[in-house]
Amino acid sequence: MTTIGFIGSGNIGSTLAKLAVDHGYDVVMSNSRGPETLESLVAELGPHARAERADEAARLADIAVVTIPLSAYRDVPVGTLAGKIVIDTNNYYPQRDGQMPELDAEETTTSELLQEHLPESHVVKAFNHIHFKDLASQGEPEGTAGRRALAIAGDDAAAKQQVAMLINDLGFDVVDAGPLAEGWRYQRDTEAYVDRYDADGLRTALGNAKRYRDM
Repeated sequence: MTTIGFIGSGNIGSTLAKLAVDHGYDVVMSNSRGPETLESLVAELGPHARAERADEAARLADIAVVTIPLSAYRDVPVGTLAGKIVIDTNNYYPQRDGQMPELDAEETTTSELLQEHLPESHVVKAFNHIHFKDLASQGEPEGTAGRRALAIAGDDAAAKQQVAMLINDLGFDVVDAGPLAEGWRYQRDTEAYVDRYDADGLRTALGNAKRYRDM
């Protein structure tokens, strides 16, 4: 059975964990405050969930999900995630994260920053452009007409394939936006961000994306 380790257990993390458990995955939850603060969440998730410290959640993970404020990305365990697929759900909010000059200048993207921090991991950007309430409620069986689609970006084809399979299992179609450098196409303030699209609509929205400097 595949184990998904969560580095962060906020709205997106806990929602993804519930979906994963409901679809037959084991989950290991962690946060910055310690596993004892996650007892109620783990009880709600049931016997296929447990809480650990972040480094142990990373060690136990077959696939890891990093879902913490961007300003804390350097706290993500490095060694225990070497060789593993890491899903990055992050967005850049300067009012929360502080100004990050390299992002303000559009010299890089949020997921490329995480990939640089995790040089031996395979980072895939996903789940950052859907509200957690929609994530919980809008999943549908494969083949459903008009099924909502989610974008992925990454530099490793095999890792993207695994993440696409997970997203499909959880109830959503997948559109591959390309390498991590293209992840900006569904960051905040873009056409693809938060709004609901099927696969064709999402491809159009990704193609219509504009850099902040061009807005």
